[in-house]
Amino acid sequence: MRWNAKTKEGGPFRSVQSGLHNSIGWANDEGEEIMSLRRQDFLLVPRTRSSHAFAASSTANFGFIRGTRIIELLVSLRFRSSLGSVPRVFANFGIGTLVVALAAAVATPAFGQTAAPAAGPATSGTASTGPIPDFSGIWAHPFLPGFEPPRSGPGPVTNRSRRPDGRSNWNQLVGDYTNPILKPEAADVVKKHGEMSLAGKIYPTPSNQCWPGGVPFIFWDFLVQIFQQPDRITMIYRHGNEVRHVRMNEPHPAQVTPSWYGDSVGHYEGDTLVIDTVGIKIGPFAMVDMFGTPHSPALHVVERYRLVDYDEAKDAIERNIKENWGVSGGAIFDRNHRGTFLQLHFTVEDEGVFTMPWTATITYWPHLGQWTELICAENRREYYAEKDTAVPQANKPDF
Repeated sequence: MRWNAKTKEGGPFRSVQSGLHNSIGWANDEGEEIMSLRRQDFLLVPRTRSSHAFAASSTANFGFIRGTRIIELLVSLRFRSSLGSVPRVFANFGIGTLVVALAAAVATPAFGQTAAPAAGPATSGTASTGPIPDFSGIWAHPFLPGFEPPRSGPGPVTNRSRRPDGRSNWNQLVGDYTNPILKPEAADVVKKHGEMSLAGKIYPTPSNQCWPGGVPFIFWDFLVQIFQQPDRITMIYRHGNEVRHVRMNEPHPAQVTPSWYGDSVGHYEGDTLVIDTVGIKIGPFAMVDMFGTPHSPALHVVERYRLVDYDEAKDAIERNIKENWGVSGGAIFDRNHRGTFLQLHFTVEDEGVFTMPWTATITYWPHLGQWTELICAENRREYYAEKDTAVPQANKPDF
């Protein structure tokens, strides 16, 4: 792959070879960086004040864009301030493949011993008689691994591997298998994933294997677009154009047929959109987070969405920046925004995996750019591993 690197401001750029990939990245003198990946012309736009190129790690853990043509990249610098200390961001480019992050091929054990509920909870609720908030639009949360731990109480599995600044080390995902929410069997699965990371191996996830992510795994994605209608809500996630459909003011069916994103029903409680999801299908890479935390057919997720102002969102934003690695990756937003945020507070329970329900939040900024697309399966070949990605495929005709 040839590189066409140019700068408008800042230091020079260079293409560097790292392991099996050409890697290029940018960081400023304080280690702060934000980078946007736009699908148009595959333009990388890092935003920083005083930038220089660095050789990025060749190991990464989230999804990738596949392409079969040689791509010349135009790299340009812009000046923009950032919020907090945002660490380095990288993109790895394989031969004939634009790789935003690396994947591997070790199957995740699926917990399938707990039966799904025969009938979903009757959570259609009473339709709100007051004004319904407008949640429609594109919302951005470009932070990895993604979940914002709660201020107190049971929370999600977090990373035992930390950066010098205390944040989660995205280059080495080692889930905290001692989290009391985990049953022993689940803790063992999380521990084994962490051991692979510590050994320098990259385990497969739904995103890096081009499989549907399910709920709440899909909440890691940087962008979500919401289409709000009286009888339904449609949510589209940027990575692979994953789509969720929420029926409004209806109960779950008596017998739920498992599906990749489950059966989701919603209702309004005042200014809050409540979505209840059951029946999430167990796939070969089934997990609720980037640490390989498994789930069973009994997985039950309740989402509560509200529009909040900065003063109310500030606490969650600070917890997010303390825990997660901030990148841009196609999400364009104003880090000095002090207007309205979309806050998702979700509760997860699964008697087959967890000892107790746990909660987390995702705080979304308004997205300032156009909708971007990441199509995951244009080329199945994993050149770095000399094998094909296990993308979903039909083993028999539908008709």
